[in-house]
Amino acid sequence: MTNEQASSIPAADRAGRAGTAVAFTTVTKSFGEVRAVDGIDLRIDRGETVALLGRNGAGKSTTINLLLGLDTPDSGRVRLFEDVPERAVGAGRVGAMLQDGRPVPRVTIRELVDFVTRTYPKPLPVDEALELAGLTDLAHRRADRLSGGQAQRVRFAVALAGNPELIILDEPTAALDVEAREAFWDSMRGYARRGNTVLFSTHYLEEADEHADRIVVVDSGRIVADGTAEELKRAAGGTTVSFDLAGGPSEGLATLPGVTSVEIRGDRAHLRSADSDATVLALAAQGAVRGLQVAPVSLNDAFLALTRASAQGTAQSTAQDAVPLETNR
Repeated sequence: MTNEQASSIPAADRAGRAGTAVAFTTVTKSFGEVRAVDGIDLRIDRGETVALLGRNGAGKSTTINLLLGLDTPDSGRVRLFEDVPERAVGAGRVGAMLQDGRPVPRVTIRELVDFVTRTYPKPLPVDEALELAGLTDLAHRRADRLSGGQAQRVRFAVALAGNPELIILDEPTAALDVEAREAFWDSMRGYARRGNTVLFSTHYLEEADEHADRIVVVDSGRIVADGTAEELKRAAGGTTVSFDLAGGPSEGLATLPGVTSVEIRGDRAHLRSADSDATVLALAAQGAVRGLQVAPVSLNDAFLALTRASAQGTAQSTAQDAVPLETNR
C-alpha cells in the first residue's frame, strides 16, 4: 500500500490493520523438472487488495495452492497471519474461491451457506454472508439452478462463511458477462471496506487496474514486478507517443529525450516514453509531425513489457530488484 493510499484511511482503521497477512520467504516448488515457484519473497499487509498477474504457466495457481496449504514448498516458508496455512485456513481466517466448483443439487443457497458456516469456529452470520455476496433476494433459490454470475456469487458467499480476514480468489470473474462481473466486484468492495485482505488472480487486466491497491506480476515462477498500477505503467515507459512517418526516416528516434523503446508499424512510429513532453518537443523541433497522438501506457502494455523482459532473461529474480518501484514493503 502506498503512503498516499494509507493516508486516506482513518488512523484507527490503519492501526487495526497492522501486521502481515501473507508472507512468502524464498519459497520454491517444483514438479519434476519444472520449477513452478522459484524463490518467491512476498509480503502482503493486512487490509491490502492485491492482484496476482501472470501468463498461463507463470506459477500463479501453484502460488495460491501453497498459500492454502494444498501444496507444500520444497524449500522456504509460507505463513498466513504468522501461522502455517493449514491452521489459518482451519480457523476460518482464510477463505478461498477457486475456479472449479460444482453446485450442490437440491439445496437452497441459504441451506448451503448455513451448512458451511457450521464447519467454522467463528463463522459469519448467514444473513450477513448472503448480503455481502448480493444473494439476499435469492436465498431460497436452489443452488443448482442459477446463472453463471449467480453461481459465482454463491461461491463467494461460501468463501465468506468462516468470517475470513483474508480471501483468495482464483480468476473470480472468468466466463462472467460484464453485468455479472460488475455485480461481483461491488460485493468484493463491500468485503474489502471492512478492512479485510484480498488476493486475486485474473486475466482481465482492467480489473487489476481498477480494484487492486497493488499488483504483483509473476513469470517463470518468479516475481518480476511489484507495485501500484501506475508504478508498473511508469516502469514500462509511462506514455506512448505515436505519429505518421509519412515516408520519413525512423533512424534516431530511440535517442530522443524520454524514449525507452521504438516500434514501427507500417508507416507509423510508436515511441514508449518516460517523458512525453520532452519527446514531443524534440519531435516538433525536427519539423512538422503528422497524426501525433499521446496516450498513457495501459496496464496491458506494461504487463506485456514486463513478461517479455522476463522471457528474455533481463528481469531480476526478486520483487525488490525486479522493477524499481516501491522499496518500503
